[in-house]
Amino acid sequence: MALAVFNDGVRPFMLDFVQGRSTRSATTAVSFGLSAGFIFGLGAPMALSTGVLNPWLVFLPTDILGILSPKKWIAPLLGGAWGAVVVFGLNGANSIAHDLPVDFLTALQQMSTPILFLFTLFPVLAITKQFGRLRGGIAAVVELALVVMTMKVWPDIFPGSIAMAVGVLTLIGFAVNKDLAQRKLDRAEAAKSAAAGGQSPEVKNGAGDDAEDPMASLFSASALRLRRHLPLFMLLGAGVCVLAQSHVFGGGEATSFLIAKGDYAEAAQVDFYRAFGFVPLIATTALASGAYGIAGFTFVYPIGYLMPNPFIAAVVGAAVFALEVLALSSIGKVLGKLPSVRDSSEHLRSAIGDALGLAILFGSLMAANVMGGGLGILIVGGLYLLNESMGRPVVRMAAAPAAVIVGGVLLNILYWLDLFTPIKG
Repeated sequence: MALAVFNDGVRPFMLDFVQGRSTRSATTAVSFGLSAGFIFGLGAPMALSTGVLNPWLVFLPTDILGILSPKKWIAPLLGGAWGAVVVFGLNGANSIAHDLPVDFLTALQQMSTPILFLFTLFPVLAITKQFGRLRGGIAAVVELALVVMTMKVWPDIFPGSIAMAVGVLTLIGFAVNKDLAQRKLDRAEAAKSAAAGGQSPEVKNGAGDDAEDPMASLFSASALRLRRHLPLFMLLGAGVCVLAQSHVFGGGEATSFLIAKGDYAEAAQVDFYRAFGFVPLIATTALASGAYGIAGFTFVYPIGYLMPNPFIAAVVGAAVFALEVLALSSIGKVLGKLPSVRDSSEHLRSAIGDALGLAILFGSLMAANVMGGGLGILIVGGLYLLNESMGRPVVRMAAAPAAVIVGGVLLNILYWLDLFTPIKG
């Protein structure tokens, strides 16, 4: 129905599809091209290593299948079929892989430590990029102290949870303070200019307000289109929240490992902080295209993890999605007045990518070492470097986990050819 997609890169293309300027097959090709690397290179390895489903494996394929479906009734059949493939395929792949001489799925669990701990630094990176080295350095020292304190005082809590909370709140505080200071300066300059020209600031600032703004008109039409399908979005919110409540699904890389360990409160914290990096992007692209996010602003993830049963999760998830869709226009207007907060969102997403990129690469090399020592590192690292030199046919973040799986298959083949002896333990 072109009402929601998970891939943020696909959402801007939906407007052309909705307005008939792009065909269903062409839009499907765009969705597949932007999603395939994440599905096979990140979603599948993460699910295999944690035993927990993730958005790349569940929602990106349903983007493709939904856009591909020529009739509404075909879409849920294809989506349901994919869900069955994922669940039964994951169980089957785990059973087969654990019986292999080189168990590359167990080796993939080496990614958990670097992902969990390096992910903690993403607020520091965002602060440094947006507000400079001094504030970034101070934030780094504070986060390190909080991690050490948490490990010492509260050993049962994920060490990065408090540090991430402080880091994200600090970034938002810096951004809001900058925007308020800028607005105060703008008002003072407008008053001074108006006084010099003999015109009131209200008249001066209001000039041209009656002119029609094409972007505002587009945003309004998109918001109205989404509100007309509010019951469907409430059903979607209920489903996503129930999926999160079942604890067989994690909304992110770090979250998947936390869910696998049973640390649901810590997983909720991680996904809650992460959501702030995506709210402006999802809101603006939804208002521009008329297509919302499959998981909304992703706040249903942490809420779902903490719900006591699926029935309450369904009610709360539906309510959260209803509030998000109804508030979309207001959120867009607020973000329009807070440019530094919008910039913070961009820096947060970039920082998350940087932190996870290093963590996933390092963890993949650790997995390679567990699988095959130096030979494993040569194969996995070599495949990663080959991907880089070929212009990244597999997206960088997904390249290393995909290389681990390919490397694991190659090492098993070498074992069967009597050319490799698996490392014990």
